Amino acid sequence: MTAAWGLLTGCGVVPALPAPVPTDISGTTQPEPAPTATGNLSPDGFDQAQRMTVRIRNIGCSSLSTGSGFAIDANTLITNRHVVADSADLQLSTYDGRDVAVTAASTASLADLAVVRTAERLPAAPELADHDPTVGDPVTVVGYPLGGRLTVTSGRVTGQTTDPLHQSLGTVLVTDAPVEPGSSGSAALDARGRVIGVVYAKDSAGDSFLVPISTVRAVLADASAFTPVPSCS
Repeated sequence: MTAAWGLLTGCGVVPALPAPVPTDISGTTQPEPAPTATGNLSPDGFDQAQRMTVRIRNIGCSSLSTGSGFAIDANTLITNRHVVADSADLQLSTYDGRDVAVTAASTASLADLAVVRTAERLPAAPELADHDPTVGDPVTVVGYPLGGRLTVTSGRVTGQTTDPLHQSLGTVLVTDAPVEPGSSGSAALDARGRVIGVVYAKDSAGDSFLVPISTVRAVLADASAFTPVPSCS
């Protein structure tokens, strides 16, 4: 089967520093999902998901890209390697519009993962699941598609496959939860609000792909897995 694969970073040419973070996206017909009892989180879980999720702007030497990330402790967040690569300046903002300064960023060589350290405390951090989900389990994706407003989409784990973009990674999870450019680095959550994976890509059929939590845990446990992100300047 032939399919088009794509990482989920939104890109465009930037002649100057970007405008303030938008509160809405004009011209899009994408609805703003609300928490439900079928696959999305409870109202309390949704609030936790909002607080932990971070919008990322990567200002490169000739372009701007957007992505998402989520806190894993008070001053550390996880995102994708391709979200923070080739950066001259990383800009973070929280769900309530607060800007958060970056002190350091590192990327993993094995998986499409990155760790970003912050100067200020992040609002909240989720629990990481102990095990990968199984086929049929519900999944909720929380992020900033298209660099716009915080969005929650839901679906189910539909399978596993060998990573089509990074062969060294091995097995990744496939879901039918909708994602868009800018969703890279979003947390994928189970029905209890625990992180079960990190969104990094989608294909032409609309399937989304996750670095599974087992891989995330293994990479985080290996201090030698990460190297500092060089500046494109």
